[in-house]
Amino acid sequence: MGQAAETLEPRVYVACLAAYNAGRLHGAWIAVDEDADAVREAVAAMLAASPEPGAEEWAIHDHEGFGGVEVGEFASLDRVAAIAGFVRARGRLGALVLEHLGGDLDAAVEALEEQYQGQYASLFECFQARTEETVEIPEALRFYIDYEAMARDAVAGGEVFTLETAHDEMHVFWTR
Repeated sequence: MGQAAETLEPRVYVACLAAYNAGRLHGAWIAVDEDADAVREAVAAMLAASPEPGAEEWAIHDHEGFGGVEVGEFASLDRVAAIAGFVRARGRLGALVLEHLGGDLDAAVEALEEQYQGQYASLFECFQARTEETVEIPEALRFYIDYEAMARDAVAGGEVFTLETAHDEMHVFWTR
């Protein structure tokens, strides 16, 4: 991928709905990794310690460490664990790609493994570098190539998408 993955430590606050509906706050922050069973066990332990007898329903009331990816209140623990594993492995850029692709984990993996072209200051710079790497450009023609138009046409044609992570830090992905 070309960039060190930022370390993210996903966790969710899971609340007991029986206690919540009785006007009490009872829940726990649970670290999330790829093991959904471990998260299920932690949720079961939280419910077992509930001040309300027979508590069995829960909801995710908060989350952090997912790099900006939203985690729904009633998301399945398998999905939450899969997202957590993905953002732990891929860092903030992975989270941005996942968010850009509407939460589609398979598409995000494909984008990062097969479509990622690197980090550039601009799309102009990307097209200039890629063109000069692949085509022998005669010196007399070098200043006549319109990289801005190439970049603009690629965006308009849906051939590329970009994600900005900082000023002068753009990550470029081919879509075809």
